[in-house]
Amino acid sequence: MSSRNSRMIPNSFRKRQRVPQHHISAMRISSTAAIMETFADKTMSESSQKLRRTSSSSTTATSTNPNTTTSSFNDPSTADVILRLFMEQSPFDSASPSDSADQSDIQIYLHSHVINRSKYFAALLSDRWQHEKITDRNNNAAEDSRNDDNFSLIHLNLGVLDNPNSITIHLTVFQLLYTNDFATVIDSASTALEILPVALEILFEDCIKSCVKFLEAVPWSEEEEQRVLSLIPFLHEEESKELLARVSLGKDDSCEEMLHGLILEAIHSHPNMAFVKAFVAKLLRDFSSRESARRVLEREFEKSLKIVKESLEEYSSPDFRGDHNETEAIQRLNLHTAMTNGRHLLWLVERMIELRVADSAVKEWSEQAAFTADLQRAFRDDAWRNFVPGLPAVVLRCTCKLANAVATGTIIAARQVRMKLVKDWLPVLNVCKDNVSPMLPSHKTLYLELEETFLRIISTLPMSDAQVLLRQCLSFSTRNVEDCPHLVTAFNTWFRRATQPPQLENLD
Repeated sequence: MSSRNSRMIPNSFRKRQRVPQHHISAMRISSTAAIMETFADKTMSESSQKLRRTSSSSTTATSTNPNTTTSSFNDPSTADVILRLFMEQSPFDSASPSDSADQSDIQIYLHSHVINRSKYFAALLSDRWQHEKITDRNNNAAEDSRNDDNFSLIHLNLGVLDNPNSITIHLTVFQLLYTNDFATVIDSASTALEILPVALEILFEDCIKSCVKFLEAVPWSEEEEQRVLSLIPFLHEEESKELLARVSLGKDDSCEEMLHGLILEAIHSHPNMAFVKAFVAKLLRDFSSRESARRVLEREFEKSLKIVKESLEEYSSPDFRGDHNETEAIQRLNLHTAMTNGRHLLWLVERMIELRVADSAVKEWSEQAAFTADLQRAFRDDAWRNFVPGLPAVVLRCTCKLANAVATGTIIAARQVRMKLVKDWLPVLNVCKDNVSPMLPSHKTLYLELEETFLRIISTLPMSDAQVLLRQCLSFSTRNVEDCPHLVTAFNTWFRRATQPPQLENLD
């Protein structure tokens, strides 16, 4: 708290130290002694007379000594300290010193026993007054200041930041030294954030606690939150604990935990599932870390896929013996479990493709030989039609979404992945076309889209692989050849390439 150019307080406050008054270094106090001057009592300056006065009920303070008189803020008749508040001009400020002089340089009358509530002023005054009886002087201050020419006042200077509200905010804080009614003044987050830096500057502990307590309890705007964060380093750990808890979990994976919880809520628990899914999808799109979103989505994708696979495996290859009704109930449960988690899978696949983080999902989907075999067995059976008629469409929509992302280049998949994706899932499509009846218009559109997508992927494969897979696509043909142009184009492309002369000799 050393002085600089006859100033009491530096522009930036440091983290305060709460120590007994007698532990404060005499060297630090002596460095500010140059700004303390004594002079005969004078009448209030013109600037001081312009200072707005408040009612004695809100800006008065009484010493603990029953013989002392009530002290009012800016009362020249009882004050023993005169404080000059002046606005420091920035070296880049072109305004002349005379501009707004009455607003940038103000003199106020204070009382030493009141401003001692500020540890900063208590430290300044203790060295000068440690051998004097302040209470006796306060009792007779009014009379002595008129009758004793030798009676002197302490003159202090305090420079404040050069902004329009600095003087006003400092005056507010000095008035709060005279009262405990902080709740009346600190009535908004913005007010608390204006007062708190000044309270920290002069080490006014009661005011600091009131500001912090208020900020803990009220909402902040985004701008106010940034101001709170800038002030937290100047608070003690215990004071800043609640403020920090609002803006930081203190864990690196907290965002991923939150996202995972939201996804679980969207696909499992919330009654308004469609609305919640749409909202969570927006949060995922707007989330800043795509890698975090990837990890969360992949985690839930793998979990849902595992459940679907296990349910279909139990349905297709039951290993239990028992009553027919019991068997049917278990089979129904397996199918419903597969259907429910299949819907979850579809939503997750859509989100992963939307965020372009479906690479692992495509690879995983292409390595499902056992799963696709179980699906073929299940769809050749008639039992599923009565329980989950929409199951084939849900599974094929997942396949279509992933395959289309590969075909369009949204997901860059290796050749082996592309080949296995068509090889394993093409038979499932064929079984659905042959066994799912009646074929709804929506199903017909889905089948046609998946056929076209598979043929596009086949066109990206080596000729030998395409030759094998195209033979399995003959089921795409229709009674009228003109109704399957996608199939005609695929075969024409293959034959065109096959009839071209070898190009190896043209390569260097």
